[in-house]
Amino acid sequence: MSVIELRNLTKRYGKARGISDVNLQVEEGEIFGFIGPNGAGKSTTIRTLLGLISPTSGSATLFGKSCTTHPEIRKELGYLPSEVFYYDGMRVMDLLQYSASFYKKDCTKRIQELAERMDLDLKKKIDDLSFGNKKKVGIVQGLLHEPKLILLDEPTSGLDPLMQQTFFELIAEENRKGATVFFSSHILSEVQKMCSRVAFIKEGRIIKQEKMSDLQDNNYKKVSLEAKSAIDPAALDLDGVSNLELKGTSASFIFKGSLNAMLQRITAFQLTNISIVEPDLEEIFLHYYVKED
Repeated sequence: MSVIELRNLTKRYGKARGISDVNLQVEEGEIFGFIGPNGAGKSTTIRTLLGLISPTSGSATLFGKSCTTHPEIRKELGYLPSEVFYYDGMRVMDLLQYSASFYKKDCTKRIQELAERMDLDLKKKIDDLSFGNKKKVGIVQGLLHEPKLILLDEPTSGLDPLMQQTFFELIAEENRKGATVFFSSHILSEVQKMCSRVAFIKEGRIIKQEKMSDLQDNNYKKVSLEAKSAIDPAALDLDGVSNLELKGTSASFIFKGSLNAMLQRITAFQLTNISIVEPDLEEIFLHYYVKED
């Protein structure tokens, strides 16, 4: 079952770019990564899913229902925005209980459990909290009703490394209980750690969708060379070479294709060292962006 389905989803802001012809399917139980630099269209996509903005054209459905004409599906969502804003005069517990009231169930025990995990003081007033602690409030608020779909928009900004790890553990636990997770980020190591599939978005358009396992299999290699003399860039003008960096007698690049063909080409160099390893997600990401430019 597709929990999220976007078909030719387009949102324009006058002449300004939003998103164009976005097509995505996220299946039940997935942790799906949605990655791209700031301004690529990630937040616009999520706001459309939340029903906060209406598409210019195309469609967005959650659990098979339109995001714009079926607002009741929002009760199944948990959302953590990149920035959180609250009424400063409220105590943390009061705010969270007010949030829980929209779901018409007693979430007191759940709030206390989550607050303990996140090391969050429920008695404090919102205006006494640091940005990181306000982010913890947002995490508890987004998870207190045990949503079926969790939408995360740059979720770890403001959290220290220990709290980031606790947060990832919480999300993994919710996923094991059956929640589907849509994880938007520009921090590629987070996506690499959490997600089973990823989509790359650039300037409002999806440029690639891939299984994480396929991204990290033998299709791509990172090659680093050192030679006795300067390396001629023309010698590395080979199909499958991208992200080429040359510094005198050294070179590095991402390669996709026949390793034998590539090795035959570089035998012309008097090599002093060579390294061939699997690239990380960030290097693959740059590969796509360079290729599309």
